[in-house]
Amino acid sequence: MLYLAIDQHSKQLTVNVRDESGRVRLRKQVSTHGPAPREFLARLAAEAGEEGYMAIVEVCGFNDWLLDLLPECGCHQVVLVQPTKADVRKTDHRELLWVNRQRLLSGERVQGLRRVNIPGVQERDDRRLAALRQRAGRELTRTINRVQTILRRRNLQHACPTKTIQSQKARAWLNGLKLEPLDRLELDQLLARWKLLEEQRKVLEQKVAERASRSADAKILGTLPGAGAFMALGLAAHVGDVARFRRPRSLANYWGLTPKCHNSGERQGRLGSISKQGSTLARFLLGQLVMHVLKHDGRLRAWYLGIKRRRGAKIGRVAVMRRLTTIIWHMLTHRQEYRSDGVRQARSIPPARK
Repeated sequence: MLYLAIDQHSKQLTVNVRDESGRVRLRKQVSTHGPAPREFLARLAAEAGEEGYMAIVEVCGFNDWLLDLLPECGCHQVVLVQPTKADVRKTDHRELLWVNRQRLLSGERVQGLRRVNIPGVQERDDRRLAALRQRAGRELTRTINRVQTILRRRNLQHACPTKTIQSQKARAWLNGLKLEPLDRLELDQLLARWKLLEEQRKVLEQKVAERASRSADAKILGTLPGAGAFMALGLAAHVGDVARFRRPRSLANYWGLTPKCHNSGERQGRLGSISKQGSTLARFLLGQLVMHVLKHDGRLRAWYLGIKRRRGAKIGRVAVMRRLTTIIWHMLTHRQEYRSDGVRQARSIPPARK
């Protein structure tokens, strides 16, 4: 078997090929233009023969085409790894793949290597759609805030005919508001962007609802209090196959909701803030979900209030986010809908402290 390490860039691939003895068979740059990548991988597959080859790739924002191409061109297994921090020297993937080849082939963990699960086509599309929906909502909020800034700059917010500026009457008032030429120009552009973003968000919400209706996991997560199609689809897409998480805390760690550990000398177990290593979208959706769950679930609300009195509201909300992750793991593992009175059979919600 041959072992291929790829350093991916937009215009070329820097590749390094080793054999079982560790000898470097090939070191070159392959252009990403046209059929060059496919031709190179086809030649490598022919040279590897029946045993094929393994490839290691560092995750980046434009991996999709390469991850789809490698299996088509005879790659036996693709190892996708998370890059290290910018201030740390990059891991030498050429040595990493060959030294740990047996552990990687058997699916075992490798110390110091953060391996990334490669999502399927449907899961990847669901993630992209959820990210597009979140981005549209964020841009719409920023646009509305900029409109409010113009009104506050001229102290005109009190003249609005309604309590908020998001009503139809307020929008009509904004269109006819007399302002300085530069302010009027900026406001007209913001109002046009506001209308366009609302139309785009509406289209995205329809697509999200369609895909959520076809996802069994999204239907289960849709029973969470306050979880609409966007929230259910986004969380389900960032879980993927729940069987790959052996226990609930594995999913919490995957989403970056477990505390970091700082040890020095004889002082052990110094826990810090949460790691925030996983999906930012999943943590965003859980943060929104907390507010709805605390309104409808008395058991979780009582548990949260106890933490809030001891540690504060912010830490209490993060604790509820981690508890919701445990509940989500049990819901998807046991195929159960959400129950506000607690699911004792799944042991997901302990009794509230008095």
